[in-house]
Amino acid sequence: MRAVQVIRSGGLEVLDVVDVPEPDAGAGHTLHDASPAGVQSADTHHLLS
Repeated sequence: MRAVQVIRSGGLEVLDVVDVPEPDAGAGHTLHDASPAGVQSADTHHLLS
């Protein structure tokens, strides 16, 4: 599956789209589907501060 990772501080240039393995629910955990969401510039300022 594709995901956006932030691995360092910075602006929009630090948002990397990467392929990651599908998560696996362990014992006592549940797995839920999530819908994709847009990321706006204001969101990145909050996330990266």
